[in-house]
Amino acid sequence: MQTSTPERDTARPTARATPLGQTAPAQGGWLERRFAIARRGSSVRTEVLAGITTFLAAAYLLVVIPSLLATGGMDRGAATTAVMLVFVLFSVLMGLYANLPFVVGPGIGGSVIVGVTLAATEHVAWQTGIAIAFLSGVLFLLLTVVGARSVVARLIPTAIKLGLGASIGLFIAVLGVRNAGMVVANAKTNAFALGDFSKPGTIVALIGLGTAVLLQGRKVPGAILWSILAAAVAGVPLGVTKLPESFVSLPHSIAPVAFQLDLSSALTIAALPYLFAFFAAEFFSTLGTTLAVGGKAGLLDEHGNMENINRPFLVDSIAATGGALLGIPALTALVESAAGVEAGGRTGLTSIAAAVMFALMCFFVPVALAIPKEATAPALILIGLSMFSTIRHVPFDDFSDAFPVLAMVLLTLLSNSFGAGIAGGLLCYVLVKALMGRFKELPWGLYVLALPLAYYFWTVVGRH
Repeated sequence: MQTSTPERDTARPTARATPLGQTAPAQGGWLERRFAIARRGSSVRTEVLAGITTFLAAAYLLVVIPSLLATGGMDRGAATTAVMLVFVLFSVLMGLYANLPFVVGPGIGGSVIVGVTLAATEHVAWQTGIAIAFLSGVLFLLLTVVGARSVVARLIPTAIKLGLGASIGLFIAVLGVRNAGMVVANAKTNAFALGDFSKPGTIVALIGLGTAVLLQGRKVPGAILWSILAAAVAGVPLGVTKLPESFVSLPHSIAPVAFQLDLSSALTIAALPYLFAFFAAEFFSTLGTTLAVGGKAGLLDEHGNMENINRPFLVDSIAATGGALLGIPALTALVESAAGVEAGGRTGLTSIAAAVMFALMCFFVPVALAIPKEATAPALILIGLSMFSTIRHVPFDDFSDAFPVLAMVLLTLLSNSFGAGIAGGLLCYVLVKALMGRFKELPWGLYVLALPLAYYFWTVVGRH
């Protein structure tokens, strides 16, 4: 391998990514100094393309989240604008401060708790649910400021860290095939069954999947992005993609949902289980996403740890707190960020590019709503299957390491929850090691962590 020299070729500057450790090209300027784009083996073009890809992969949340919150009585138009706003604010913060290709937005689980579980089912006002989410964010922020979250992250066993990518990857892949209509829930057997592949939506997803496989096999840059666009276009004559009557609209005011927290109702004993539900699920989902997607981007060391992991944790904590103030619960680094990483994103410029797209969508809401979930399903399938490959590094010759990982993957799939799967894997790891008498392999912190995990499963997971 050639060694770098101090000389710079000023006559022919290039935008190509340079290998790690080599001197960045002169034209990198402020962007290179700020984001270390070339040092991470990327380029501005790749980062922007990756940001657009991440945006398209996460764009379905612009429809899903407001719909879930509206189920509980929240104004849907205001919620849609608020969702776009939090995507922009906190993805930019993640890009500038943490320099990671993670888009920050609302997770589906938190919106289900507020809009469906609390408001629609248990008749607790959505203002109370948002307040509970806000208190959870405050706890996140306090733990992050004192450095406790990074300590917990380093307590996670290497085997569990290796299994995180597989666990989340399988979840994403299943979500993709369900969105595509390739599998459906069988009401009689309470199990998955193959869907009708002759339906227009499934045909659109298959076109997108075929396009993605073809382009990725030929290593075409932005293959996932092009597959989403191809599927969306194919959906027009099939009646799946509905072209909007107007492509431009002004955003709704967020006044009906912003700063509407009912803290007095949230500060009660009855709210404690839901506070812990928000806290535990978001903590482990964020940890899993950070390590799994970070590993996919090559940002972890040989022990599965991320340098300066407290930075994304701090951004995530601020987002969880600030998002609730604006009316949107459970903000976190989203697993859809893996789409941008798969497209080559390696720096915070990816998240900023995605944020710009979300900002533009404030005035083009009909366009975002026109992209059907079937068009983004192939991206989720390929991303999930790609992430599942990390399981090959798990030491399967050691039962005490392998069994908790397999249990974590299975529990994530069965519970339909990142938080439940990761928490369950950790609890299983402690129990298996203890039952086998291998107490020395368990740091004291894992014993302490096992207590709230057991409570979480007893009071929350087991009842839902």
